[in-house]
Amino acid sequence: MSNTALIKLTTEKATNWQAASQLSFQGDEISIFIEAENVSNLRKIQQAGRKIEALGVKQVQLIGDNWCELSQWAFAQGFSKVGKLDAVKFCGDSATVDRLSNKLAVAAWARDLINQSPSKLVPQTLAENALNYIKGLAPEHVSAEIISDQKLEQQGWTGIYNVGKGSINKPAMLVLDYNPTGNAEAAVFACLVGKGITFDSGGYSIKPSAGMFSMKCDMGGAATVTAALALAIKSGLNKRVKLILCCAENMISSFAYKLGDIITYKNGTSVEIANTDAEGRLVLADGLIAASETGCQMIIDAATLTGAAMGATGGEYNALFAIDDTMVSKAQAIAKAENDPAWHLPLDQFHSGKCPSAFADTANSTTQKGGGAGGASNAAGFLARFVENDGKGWLHMDLSACYHEHSNSMWAAGATGSGIATITGLLLEQ
Repeated sequence: MSNTALIKLTTEKATNWQAASQLSFQGDEISIFIEAENVSNLRKIQQAGRKIEALGVKQVQLIGDNWCELSQWAFAQGFSKVGKLDAVKFCGDSATVDRLSNKLAVAAWARDLINQSPSKLVPQTLAENALNYIKGLAPEHVSAEIISDQKLEQQGWTGIYNVGKGSINKPAMLVLDYNPTGNAEAAVFACLVGKGITFDSGGYSIKPSAGMFSMKCDMGGAATVTAALALAIKSGLNKRVKLILCCAENMISSFAYKLGDIITYKNGTSVEIANTDAEGRLVLADGLIAASETGCQMIIDAATLTGAAMGATGGEYNALFAIDDTMVSKAQAIAKAENDPAWHLPLDQFHSGKCPSAFADTANSTTQKGGGAGGASNAAGFLARFVENDGKGWLHMDLSACYHEHSNSMWAAGATGSGIATITGLLLEQ
């Protein structure tokens, strides 16, 4: 077989059809058999992509009339892996091919970034990579600032500073303004806030080796929101959007933050540290305060935040949280339309009080493993303290489907790009 295989979707079984794999082969052409009544079975098509990639195929060209946009994307997700993140050529009319090609390029950028080793990708380089990527798409519409190290503390971004101060690789906060309106006074439509923990040791609440092994992916939220903005720009976004990345390494040293420390945020909220491994919510709090200060209509934060969300969704779905039911409804509708699985988990105002402290307004977690019962909802409740207007227009995405440590029947090992399409859809919704 040559390096490029031609992939056809068919409802007719060939004489050399392999029932176990649902594939048939003829020269460089591989056919995927899907029963006519289930021609839109995207899960089986994604699994077929995995099987074809495992044959050693370097690149594919999709051909034939049975492909739709969603089925092509499902195949691309299954076929893509480290070293083959953009090795799919799509078919159909030019508009469809352009949309899918843009989507694949953006997802490849995000997946490659998330897969980087933690010694290569540190907080400052994460912020710079995101800035350079977005600015390269629309240089005339982008302005930005990277706030680093001591300047974070001086400007009151106390969560990012304290989480990252113990590392030799100092923390950084990217505040990027995409404004295509030509009006410097234009209202900000949306703010995207991303957790950018480039490596998470757990700090003094140190993780075991098995739990720490994949923690290069803990900046997946930052990569996801950056990629979502990039895809929206490529798709014609004409609204003002701000991107805020909260970047730090959570390490152990004589200068690292400690259990029992109290951090006070710009909005006056004091937080006792009950678990240094619940650091993501501490950096996101700064980002949410900064987003709220803009008066924007919509705030979306994304983070690989809790193991509890992964336990609830099995890593198959991202978890959605909002006090504003409209935001959840919009997000779920877009996620379903894009085949970007997401599920709504509980969040109410009372969740903000689930991490009590005798010495501060709240603790950042509890001393129980995983934050105790309802850990994902309690983390979201913590974040709700830092969003204005009682959470109106705010959506929190716990990216439990962002990364797989091991390959499975649907995904290669590594980052998935899950969540990008949903956030992009929210930005482009009229």
